[in-house]
Amino acid sequence: MSRLTRFLNFFRINKSIAIDLGTSNVLIYDKQKNKIVLNEPSVIVKNRKTGELVAVGKEAKEMEGKTAESTVVIRPLTEGVISDIDATREMLSAFIRQIYGGSPFRPELMVCVPIEMTSIEKKAIFDAAIGAKKIYLLEEGKAAVVGSGVNISLPEGNTVIDIGGGSTDIAILSMDEIISSKSIRVASNKFDTDIIKYVKKEFNLLIGDKTAEEVKIELGTAIKVPETENEISSIKGRDLATGIPKNVEITSNQVYEAIKDSINEILSALKEVLEKCPPELSADVLDNGIILTGGGSLIKNLDKLIEDEVKITIKRATNPLESVVIGGGKAFNNKKLLRALEMKEM
Repeated sequence: MSRLTRFLNFFRINKSIAIDLGTSNVLIYDKQKNKIVLNEPSVIVKNRKTGELVAVGKEAKEMEGKTAESTVVIRPLTEGVISDIDATREMLSAFIRQIYGGSPFRPELMVCVPIEMTSIEKKAIFDAAIGAKKIYLLEEGKAAVVGSGVNISLPEGNTVIDIGGGSTDIAILSMDEIISSKSIRVASNKFDTDIIKYVKKEFNLLIGDKTAEEVKIELGTAIKVPETENEISSIKGRDLATGIPKNVEITSNQVYEAIKDSINEILSALKEVLEKCPPELSADVLDNGIILTGGGSLIKNLDKLIEDEVKITIKRATNPLESVVIGGGKAFNNKKLLRALEMKEM
């Protein structure tokens, strides 16, 4: 087989790719391979003078906060939506090359997005994904339920809380449709910001995003814990009074104090969605419980707090970090859903 024939055959390949275009991470699912083929941080580094792409994904994240004046770190997404179209396009192109090499092809794209998006935010996705054969927009709440193994085509209610990096999507679904929903720009990254502010106020210490994220993962809790469970961790930062590095200790209960207001915002949004649930579906919600997914759902005791507040069983997703993109991949098999999701040029 000649090189030209191989090239033309590759160009004809029918590729269907689902993308969870997250504030913190980008995940890509290849329908034909039936697996996740990429999971990388949503960050790039560029040369400030030439505009040349220096690093992308994991390599770029390692450079965050440590770059020289000649380079700039860019996070192309903010609070779940595209804030820099050109940077997003560069990032996605780099990831596609990383997976499939440099050969050109025009895939079908299923892009998982927050439930509540403006037309401007939708157009940003279309512009960033220009060149795709078809573009479908699938609400992350819907994708998360599908990715958790639930058949949303049935005439019964299923509820999901998807706490991502930049947004939290809460939805009740039935027969492929969202019946009641709310999307708020309070999620895992907001927890990091809360921790940074708390440490600055309580310890007069400045810490970075990476340190805050590590504290959240290690000590984060949605309820105040007894002293026997009140873990302690050491954190390093810059003393705002002296300007020199300093080390302090922080506890689980202090992290709880830092993030509790954001947790309560998510609870309030959930109650609002449940209050809008039609009476006919309320029984289903009680019977089926609520699916809890997304990276932010990994905060300790969050399931217990929600159960105590709404008296409905909470079911943690098996793969909370991957359920959205897996659902996006599975959605290609639902022809009725595809017809409703296809995005036309705006």
